[in-house]
Amino acid sequence: MADLAVYDLDRTITRLPTYTPFLIHCALRRQQWRLLFLPLVALAMLGYLLKLYDRGRLKEMCQALLVGRHISAATLKPLADSFADQTVAGNVRPGARRAIDRDRGQGRRLVLATASYRLYADAIAQRLGFDDVIATGSVIGLDDRVAAKIDGDNCYGPAKLWMISEWVERSGLLGKHGHVRFYSDHASDAPTFEWADEPVAVNPHDKLKRLAQRRGWAIEDWS
Repeated sequence: MADLAVYDLDRTITRLPTYTPFLIHCALRRQQWRLLFLPLVALAMLGYLLKLYDRGRLKEMCQALLVGRHISAATLKPLADSFADQTVAGNVRPGARRAIDRDRGQGRRLVLATASYRLYADAIAQRLGFDDVIATGSVIGLDDRVAAKIDGDNCYGPAKLWMISEWVERSGLLGKHGHVRFYSDHASDAPTFEWADEPVAVNPHDKLKRLAQRRGWAIEDWS
């Protein structure tokens, strides 16, 4: 029976978010003229803050602007790899590395569960030694082109717990896995915190810190 260690990515393992930096990385390496669309990206973010659409739609819009509506998987892979190298080299919290080493040493199955796109989360997870990745998927056509369109759910909030539960069943672990330790920095992951045997709030913002204190969850500083 395998114990699990489930990690969020942005601002949990990493100090800074990864999604917009990934899009900018792609534009810089491939089509620099797309950086002219950054003001439109800012407007798209404002529309999200005004609740004109959800986070998933925001991601699709920003990807279309900075990467393109379609991109071949072969073109995207070296961009994801170079971004993963850059992220692991300069944007991983020291405490995250220690926790990953500890959980691996305890024989836990390491799972990355993130709202970030699998487009690059797989590459980051591979470099950090994770066993499995649960992430936001992209629509990929028969021509092997990646669309600026989410496949299924954005792995965020209640959807993250649903996707973890689906992964547990698909992996044959339903009723068979052991103790679950879960790390995240954000209160949006409250459903997964409640599900886990050992919730750990990592460098939490105020809302999560208050929730963790009320619920008696561990609070850790990984900076």
